[in-house]
Parts: sequence; C-alpha cells; structure tokens
Amino acid sequence: MIEAGFSGTKTASIVGISYRQLDYWARTGLVRPSLLDAAGSGSRREYSYRDLLELRVIKNLLDAGIKLASVREVFSYLREHVNSDIASAHIVISGTNVVLCDGEELIDVLKKGQGVLNVLPLAGVKSEIDSSLISIVGPHAVPETPVAI
Repeated sequence: MIEAGFSGTKTASIVGISYRQLDYWARTGLVRPSLLDAAGSGSRREYSYRDLLELRVIKNLLDAGIKLASVREVFSYLREHVNSDIASAHIVISGTNVVLCDGEELIDVLKKGQGVLNVLPLAGVKSEIDSSLISIVGPHAVPETPVAI
C-alpha cells in the first residue's frame, strides 16, 4: 500500500502554518518530509500523515510560547527517546518548561531527560481490585457500574 503524500502547500494549510514556515523548518532540518524531499529548484516535497502530526505538535508548542530553539531540543529528545509515534506522546507545558509524560514518570525534556515526578497510574487500580474480588469473593462482588472515588 502506497501512502498518500501531501504537497508543501497543502501541508502548510492542513497544519495551519505558512508555507514559508514549513519551508524554513524543512531547510533547517526540524521536520524533513519523509516521503519526498526537495532536490533542487522546482522540485516538490511530499509530507506523510505522520509528518503532519509532528508539524502540528511543533505549531502547538510554538503557540504555547515555547521558543523555536527549545522546540528543536524537545523534538531531538523525543525522536531519540520515544519509541512510539511522537504525536502520541503526552507533553505537559508549564510556562517555558516542557515535560514528557512517559508511562509512569514525568521527564523534563529541556533538562536533558531529568525526572520530575512519578505518575501513579490509577487505571490499573480498578483491574487489580476487580481481580482480587473475583478470586477471593467471586464475580458477583464486582460492581457493574463504575464507582467514583
């Protein structure tokens, strides 16, 4: 299956940035088009859907007041340390700090991956209790409707 590509003009429109911004980000290596890169004057770039997601994340970071130099650091860190799709990462922005929520910990991306806080995932609590209830009391002990804490 061949992935559909998006021209530079269409990509800029979809992402909500100017073509000039897109061109600058491509020339400076922030986000290179993954399907087809420019190869001289008059050639076209083709961006993938994943590229669109990354570009939108960049735009959102810039719109939140993060400086372009810091956005470059964030993306460098994400590309090196996030194994899944970058666009699916959870990023918390607080002032000029950018923190990555990586499973069970918060990592300050601009401080070279320094741990900030641990995150206690509550989703597993319900399944652990339900499992214990079933094995000790029986399946009838598990409430059918969610219980608010």
